[in-house]
Amino acid sequence: MDILKMNEEHLNYLKSNLNDFDEFWNVQILEDEFENENSEYFVLISGEKIVGFAGLWFNLDEAHIMNIAIKNKERKKGFGTILLEFLVNEARKKEKECITLEVREDNLAAIMLYKKMNFRELGRRKKYYGQFDAIIMTKFFNT
Repeated sequence: MDILKMNEEHLNYLKSNLNDFDEFWNVQILEDEFENENSEYFVLISGEKIVGFAGLWFNLDEAHIMNIAIKNKERKKGFGTILLEFLVNEARKKEKECITLEVREDNLAAIMLYKKMNFRELGRRKKYYGQFDAIIMTKFFNT
């Protein structure tokens, strides 16, 4: 199993297979994120196939998880945990004070994972995901 920085070949594969990753934004947003100078995207490879991908935005003192997307057929195998741990380590390497994310309030499996990794709920964004609120969760590194 490898985690690699996303390249053009990975991007093209994901653009053609984005429907395999449930509820990911869309191809245009993926392209925009890939080209954003403040973000870094990574792919998780298992058996020479992309099973997941994730993105981080970096600003002055914080990293922000933009997404963690696992192939529908590859869920519940620990791949989300692997990517989350990797993103946390990337933020630490860049000496950020914290790492933040939004999670849909009904995504209980993800919320449990984030709590297990010591993310704390800091607030909510009302109706951020259509009819659902987003829970803002942050993990602080030096507190």
